[in-house]
Amino acid sequence: MSEEQQVTLLTESTAGPRRLSHLNVLESESVHVFRESAAQFERSALLFSGGKDSIVMLHLALKAFWPVPLPFGLLHVDTGHNFPEVIAYRDRVVARHGLRLTVARVQDFIDDGRLRERPDGSRNTLQTVPLLDAIARGRLGALFGGGRRDEEKARAKERVFSLRDEFGAWDPRRQRPELWSLYNGRRRGGEHVRVFPLSNWTELDVWEYIARERIDLPEIYFTHRREVFHRDGMWLAAGDWGGPADGESLERRQVRYRTVGDMSCTGAVDSHAATVDEVITEIAASTLTERGATRADDQLSEAAMEDRKREGYF
Repeated sequence: MSEEQQVTLLTESTAGPRRLSHLNVLESESVHVFRESAAQFERSALLFSGGKDSIVMLHLALKAFWPVPLPFGLLHVDTGHNFPEVIAYRDRVVARHGLRLTVARVQDFIDDGRLRERPDGSRNTLQTVPLLDAIARGRLGALFGGGRRDEEKARAKERVFSLRDEFGAWDPRRQRPELWSLYNGRRRGGEHVRVFPLSNWTELDVWEYIARERIDLPEIYFTHRREVFHRDGMWLAAGDWGGPADGESLERRQVRYRTVGDMSCTGAVDSHAATVDEVITEIAASTLTERGATRADDQLSEAAMEDRKREGYF
């Protein structure tokens, strides 16, 4: 053995344990959550909308179980007012990986009278009934969601394993401690668990992971020119959902989206960020959370999200 090799071995033996990077720690935790869930629940599904959080969540799930296929399918609650670019992306991903996709359509529930269209055209709050119906039909014990604790006050109260009662409702008093990353998935008949593998991630973590893993995203997340109109401090996209109303004029602006949801309540932000690195720089300088800046449904009241969670919303 050469002197150089001896020095290298000595250095490695005295350097101490290797430290995982921040992103590697988050990835390892999320992979553990997926595998632990698969061990505890016979039937589950991953909520997949084509938004960046669900995209990263799917990427982590595929890593967790590779090289075997996912042991669960995807579920999308489609409001009918989604951005076309995002739906096209969703279908491409499903076809590319040969995944099973179930779509629960709000329009079907409006057509048969189980739901009624809102006067403002928004269908975001109408997703609860189709979601609970899909859970019951699939007899799902767990549902994976991309919620993160940095998004909103009510989501900061969530556990990784969030117990829901037989009506799909969330009660913070019934949430269980998760010391040492031990997750309790026990439930009674009719109950299920919402699982949040990205709980400890931030928006910036998600984008840095997208950059590292070179994950493809819908073009809507990067700067583009789009016809929008101003309402309640936000730039909303024109669409069949009912916007713009009388007195609201369309403008063609250079925008992108920080989060993706129903077109009626998801606002665009002025931006020239055309690459992942430029988006990361933009987010790092932002003082507003993505939902606080771009989701009208969360601005109805201080407890808007928590009220919906108690009714069974994700």
